[in-house]
Amino acid sequence: MRNYKIPTLTIAGSDSSGGAGVQADLKTFSAIGTYGMSVITAITAQNTMGVFDVEELSRNIIKEQMKAVFEDIMPKAVKIGMVSSPEIILEIVDNLKKYRPETIVVDPVMISKSGYSLLRPEAKENLIKYLIPIAYLITPNVPEAEEITGMKIETVEDMKKAGKKILDLGPKYVLVKGGHLDGDAVDVLMGEDTFEVFTSERLDRKNTHGTGCTLSSAITSHIALGYDVVEAVRRSKEYITEAIRHSFDIGHGVGPVNHFYKFEGIE
Repeated sequence: MRNYKIPTLTIAGSDSSGGAGVQADLKTFSAIGTYGMSVITAITAQNTMGVFDVEELSRNIIKEQMKAVFEDIMPKAVKIGMVSSPEIILEIVDNLKKYRPETIVVDPVMISKSGYSLLRPEAKENLIKYLIPIAYLITPNVPEAEEITGMKIETVEDMKKAGKKILDLGPKYVLVKGGHLDGDAVDVLMGEDTFEVFTSERLDRKNTHGTGCTLSSAITSHIALGYDVVEAVRRSKEYITEAIRHSFDIGHGVGPVNHFYKFEGIE
């Protein structure tokens, strides 16, 4: 089910190599079948080998980008990725409260795959205190869930405990992603009236750049298209698994997933 008249918005950082961040989000929106828009929060100097520099945009230009989008094309769902400073988080929260989009999906991007910190230490408090509570869904991986909860996560049971702690912060749902643990790829979705464990095979592929951005954007698109949160996560898990399966070598490091694998061979 695609409907390119349904607008979706990403508020995130730019990845100059196109594999993660805003670029991955827009590719995913298009692949799933929604109309993608963007508010850029930071510019990264990044490629398949790592993140080399980050420059945040001003609070004012972020505000003006949001105003331009929301006062002309109201997004059906909003995905929030890299928001690196306390001031940027407050600006985004203020505007989300003003414009009140139906669905907010927060992907709490903290550390890049290469180990570069994408969230200032002093920003974590604002993320926890102001952004997470207004989220419909938050999608932390294991290291991010550990940062948010302050607990060590080594098992699926630990993921469930961390999920409960994050729910106590105020979001409606939390999806704790277990890709950093050994064994099958297990994700745990929790809400007041929801508990689902999603298990998929772990693919032996090195090209996984942008997986977190892509999954959260796929969920955002599926929710915008009308699927409930459980079905949106299920469909998005299938999408990211196949995007990883069909990933390809480009560059000299960890290449991107294949956002458009469904369209290969179509003339």
